[in-house]
Amino acid sequence: MKRLPPLNSLRSFEAAARMGSFQKAAGELHVTPSAVSHQVKSLETFLELDLFIRQTRRVELTSAGRAYLKTVQKALRSIETATQKLLSEHGSGELRLAVAPAFLTRWLLPRMSRFYDEHPNIELDISASTGLIDFPHSSMDMAVYYGDGEWDDVTCHFLKSSELVPVCSPELLERHPIDQPEDLGWHTLLHVSKRPEDWPMWFEAAGATYKERRKSMMLSSSLLTTGAAARGLGVALADINLITEEIQSGQLVIPLDITLSKGKSFYLVYEKDRPMTYAMREFRDWIMAAMAKDALTARAEWL
Repeated sequence: MKRLPPLNSLRSFEAAARMGSFQKAAGELHVTPSAVSHQVKSLETFLELDLFIRQTRRVELTSAGRAYLKTVQKALRSIETATQKLLSEHGSGELRLAVAPAFLTRWLLPRMSRFYDEHPNIELDISASTGLIDFPHSSMDMAVYYGDGEWDDVTCHFLKSSELVPVCSPELLERHPIDQPEDLGWHTLLHVSKRPEDWPMWFEAAGATYKERRKSMMLSSSLLTTGAAARGLGVALADINLITEEIQSGQLVIPLDITLSKGKSFYLVYEKDRPMTYAMREFRDWIMAAMAKDALTARAEWL
């Protein structure tokens, strides 16, 4: 054991070797490039061998470095697997979670007090994220994705489908009633700029002709269109499962119970074949149960 190099130097070596760059390794490890260079240099001093050929913009492994990398990667994977197994068997009170922003703001945060009431010993570290997580090289344990469920190297648990319905403020609806889809043409329709097809698709699903008689408003996200609708600026399309708070508080109403299903859903995902920790299991069971309950009671409560 006295001849083992420091773990940080091995992690820096492995990341730099895999990515061919001290700078990229530094980004992955959340340290500076000089820190990675220092760790690698200390490892080379310890081994009394050169592991890299240093070039201007990248580094290449020496023959000794290539041979050493295979063993180091295998050893690090064994340590990671043993650690995950230990945490799974003996419990872990921390969970790092990446969540799609709309789902985080509209659904998860309003229910967090319920989760903590049931699991006071679990600490959540939550980040908003719109991209896919590279789990083998990320600190994240789990994530909530929005899409078709076809992602490589992850285990997926279905949470809910996305169903869009028109929403507006009760004051706007009182001034200008909406009794049929054609009435929407006299209102300002609020569009998500990245999804201009949503309203035409909704009119098609409603069996009506899409025609806007007033100027529309383009906004960058569904969070903004829903907020604008609550302020009486127009009518938005919102996911029926993500507007519970606004409906129950009276900020929004659903003038027409006609939904548009876009074939995409929310999923809870984590690295494939990873042993689950106590916190991961508890959060998975809680969120799936909460979603199932919502699906049964949504329209009964809202409409």
